[in-house]
Amino acid sequence: MDSGRPATGDFGARLRGLRTSAGLSQEELAQAAGVSVRALSYLECGRSRGPQRRTVKALAAALRLDADGARELEHAANLGRSRPASGRPGQAGDAGGGSGGGAGPAGDAGPARSAGHARAAGAGPEGGPAEGRAPHPTPHHTLALPRDLHDFTARGPVLARLLALAEEKDPARPPVALICGQPGLGKTALAVHAAHTLAPRFPDGRFAVDLRGMDPRPTPPREALARLLRALGVPDSAVPAGTDDRSGLLRSVLHDRRALLLLDNAADDEQVRPLLPGTGASLTLVTSRHTLPGLESVHRAELGLLRREEAVELLVRVIGPERVERERQAARDLAELCGHLPLALRIAAQRLASRPGERIAKLVGRLTEEEDRLDALQAGSLRVRAAFALSYRRLSPADRLVLRRAALADGADFSPGTAALLAGLPARQATRSAERLADAGLLQPHPTADRYRFHDLLRLFAGEQLAEDDDPADLSAARERADRWILRRATATALLFDADHRRGPADDGDPDPATAPAGREQARTWLEAERAQWLAALGRTQAAGHHRRVLDAAEAMHWFSDRCGHWELWVEVFQRAVDSARALRSGRDEAVHLNYLAWAYNTCVYDHTAALATAQAAQEAAHGAGDQLQVAWALGYGADALHRLGRAEESITRLRTAAALLAGQTSPQSRLAELSTLNTLGRQLRQSGHADEALTVHRRSETICRAGMPGQRPELIGLYLASSRQHIGNDLAALRRWPDAEAALRYAVVHFEAAHMPPWSEPARLDLGIVLRRLGRHDEARETLAAAHDGLRRMNNPRQAEAAAELRELDGPTAACRTPPVPSNHGAADGDGGRRAAARHAGSGAGADHVRA
Repeated sequence: MDSGRPATGDFGARLRGLRTSAGLSQEELAQAAGVSVRALSYLECGRSRGPQRRTVKALAAALRLDADGARELEHAANLGRSRPASGRPGQAGDAGGGSGGGAGPAGDAGPARSAGHARAAGAGPEGGPAEGRAPHPTPHHTLALPRDLHDFTARGPVLARLLALAEEKDPARPPVALICGQPGLGKTALAVHAAHTLAPRFPDGRFAVDLRGMDPRPTPPREALARLLRALGVPDSAVPAGTDDRSGLLRSVLHDRRALLLLDNAADDEQVRPLLPGTGASLTLVTSRHTLPGLESVHRAELGLLRREEAVELLVRVIGPERVERERQAARDLAELCGHLPLALRIAAQRLASRPGERIAKLVGRLTEEEDRLDALQAGSLRVRAAFALSYRRLSPADRLVLRRAALADGADFSPGTAALLAGLPARQATRSAERLADAGLLQPHPTADRYRFHDLLRLFAGEQLAEDDDPADLSAARERADRWILRRATATALLFDADHRRGPADDGDPDPATAPAGREQARTWLEAERAQWLAALGRTQAAGHHRRVLDAAEAMHWFSDRCGHWELWVEVFQRAVDSARALRSGRDEAVHLNYLAWAYNTCVYDHTAALATAQAAQEAAHGAGDQLQVAWALGYGADALHRLGRAEESITRLRTAAALLAGQTSPQSRLAELSTLNTLGRQLRQSGHADEALTVHRRSETICRAGMPGQRPELIGLYLASSRQHIGNDLAALRRWPDAEAALRYAVVHFEAAHMPPWSEPARLDLGIVLRRLGRHDEARETLAAAHDGLRRMNNPRQAEAAAELRELDGPTAACRTPPVPSNHGAADGDGGRRAAARHAGSGAGADHVRA
């Protein structure tokens, strides 16, 4: 088991490998084993020599090792106890504190070891190049592994996969592992660490070649082959002239050897392919910022960012546990500002290590300023900006343009279409550029959607290049071009949710009808994915003084907003519309959008005080414009706010006033408003204990719906009828007429589901589940309530708590002995839903009381 390495290095490396494979941080293992974080850190980095047996036992138990694993760990500790500190060899791999425990230059470039020594190092029957054969002599060479990092952190699962790969015994398929990812993820550090860890399994040599993939002229395969052949002992005179011949000779030399090749910083698959073994037991590790999609039969390990606890642990390992413990929150903030990127974290940690008196919080304060962040992330020759610049310089002019302009996109991610608009390129060309940028590790592709995102630091870098390379006038034009296109697309797409919509995308002003969403499902997908883009475009359009465009977009959006009533952004949308209406001195538009804003305060952010004040302002604006329909809607929105504030009598009084006002009007829009007002009035009467009167009011709504309305689409009237039936079901439940209540509520759920209206179907489903429980049909009730709870939770609907309580009551130990409560009086989608239908409004306040198709 003795590999000739420093004993404590063996124990520290083994302990660290076991911990990372178990997915534990130093803090977690220290707590489980009952040792201090400092002691554990000292053990892993070799500062503490052989630990006591009880400490080893505690560590083995915390790591859940089996008997063999515990014995191996104790054996490694025993070696450390038996060797004095003065006996540490002066190898570079050890002097540098290599965490992998592999041999330094003496093992990589020194004279060959004896067969017995090789077997002791792990190259015997399990690890040797061939069973019963001594390793090939390896001469001194210039391709020794780089120094390992004693403070290497995390990547346990990847290291475990590489270890398993090294154990494969199929000589027909020598394993090749590609470690790829964006700049700064620590690909080279991981590969070097893995190579040192695996070194004992490859006694015929470990060879590292920098392929210089980011240089203007990467290392040609022919040159890399010559260096490898010479390192393997082939005389210069025997090295062939041609690339193919050199590649064939390398495969021949490696056929019966067990060597490890580290091909670092590869440019592309054409550079790597000639350097790969054809047969034998050698292992090849390749690192690249590119995904090398053309490289066949390789095991890919695409690195991601560190988890927060791993990022903090890296700080611990570099600057010490005491310093991090004193400023635990600042350490977390530092990890966040570095974007959990290993290179940025290491630079920050090295900077702190070189300034032992500086507080972590001071560096956090410096990094908080975005314009200074990349300047601050440098320590000696380590620079985050330089790492990004290497990749940037390798891009084509078109790809550079797409990367820079994509930094202008709003939100966490963006589509190739947005990048095309900002770059002024055809969509197909921008799509290809985005794919190449993702292959280069400069963009992160979404796993399922055709969207991309930046790492935070890469976005800052792209923004810097934008300021350096692009004319401000060009950037202004690019933004205006993209904003106008996106807002036109958003307006036309939202109009698909208009109850009376009968036009095509071209008639609605879509900028590219050929690519416009077809149908409401695609429309919703686009509006959700691009909401950061169109919302920001709306703000910039208003700032530019294009107020009519803002009003048109908000008017269209209100048709869609019922489908996503949980989005808080509706407050911003309708506030901007109110401001634009005032800028245009349009009192009627002001009243309309104040009403929408009151709905948003009530439904989206639950600020009922603001909703009441906004509804009052809408009522005053409507009076000033002489619009009685908007006055009625304002009364309804104010009533909803009063009800939510616990002022039930005032709310009912306002609703009665609104109903009387609407009864005297004859327009189809007034009839729809009357339906919404009656539904809300009945609901509040039921909640006030007047279920009989509520049922009468809701039967009146049902009668109006069944009579039909000239000029209104049947689907819209069908939704109003479903809303009335939901209210009738809850009225009947309040009157304990359970079977009749079930039938009415089922009708509502079925019709809301058919219309794809989760904000209305899920509250109705909850009401149905409560009635089923009251009927004693517990299995059916449980299934219905669980489905309702999941749907309400996804929308962050407050009634999710009611659904959870019903489920707990149903599943409680004495559930069969308890009498279920009467269903909630929330009524139709209380707290959700829309405001209006037809030309102006179809709802006011509480969900399906205010239906829009």
